[in-house]
Amino acid sequence: MGKQALGRFISTMLVFLGLTFIAFYFHLANGAFDMSVADVIKTILHIDANEHHQLVIFEFRLPRIIIAAIVGIGLGIAGTVIQGITRNGLADPGILGINAGASASIVLFMFFFQFAYSNMSENNWTSILMMPLFGFVGGCLAALIIFLFAMRRGVLDMQRLILTGIAISSGFSAVTLYLSLKMNEKDYEMAAVWISGSIYHANWTFIIAILPWIILLGSIIIRKSYLLNYFQLEETSVRSLGISVNKERAILLLCSIGIVSACVSVSGGVGFIGLIAPHIARRLVGIDHRFIVPASAIIGMFLLIVSDFFAKTLFEPSELPVGIVISIVGIPYFLYLLAKAKA
Repeated sequence: MGKQALGRFISTMLVFLGLTFIAFYFHLANGAFDMSVADVIKTILHIDANEHHQLVIFEFRLPRIIIAAIVGIGLGIAGTVIQGITRNGLADPGILGINAGASASIVLFMFFFQFAYSNMSENNWTSILMMPLFGFVGGCLAALIIFLFAMRRGVLDMQRLILTGIAISSGFSAVTLYLSLKMNEKDYEMAAVWISGSIYHANWTFIIAILPWIILLGSIIIRKSYLLNYFQLEETSVRSLGISVNKERAILLLCSIGIVSACVSVSGGVGFIGLIAPHIARRLVGIDHRFIVPASAIIGMFLLIVSDFFAKTLFEPSELPVGIVISIVGIPYFLYLLAKAKA
């Protein structure tokens, strides 16, 4: 690790951690019910705390912000891995259809266990813990189909990968819409908001359910992040270094799908974080994936917390799904990258 690259990495991490802390405070203190700095500090430290303040912070805002942070970290890491494995800067879990596959599988779960999803606000542990597992199956199925169709003579065709991902994503989205329309009225309303990408219903049980997925699988990816540097070389060159390419790619891809599935299970179809965060990280810290992966995690966390703050406050007392806010930024950025790639 060069000293200059390490210095850029540390500076980037400190800056985005500082920005995230500021966004965290604004998200916590502002909304339909505003609080002062003193109110927030007293409530968090339980010093002469007001019951209304405690309810707002600990039951509504704090779980929501923590979920936004965890999902942002997960999607940032997963996007970096997928771009590294495919050697394609336009790839991300949403564009490749992994999000759609996980979403379809989770909506299928909701459809057959509607009674469980309706009681999710009452901390139905079985429902919440099962959703990431269903999402993982759907995400793996989507990834398998996409990679099978994108292979040409044993080599991954990048143009086919994007086109196949878009097609598979559309197919799974159609299945998701069909299943959601078959639900009862109450579950349909919840599913429709969730599909758009929303974390307004976050609670502490959701955090407990997805945190092990992010910690365990994220740790594996960070430990193996140096391999993504080698995957930018030709496959024959990588094999000559004694690296089991297929095995390591499979491990990294499965870890990414697991992270995405866990994130989708609590936030729905939040897209573009996995596309934008790695690009910003690459510009700021260089091309070493040992730096890019953690930087993408922090940048993804910041982007999602800020986006959810705007989703909550822009049209008070109504709220936008956070997925829509991110898409407003993400779609133009994707088109910019696409035009840049063709140039």
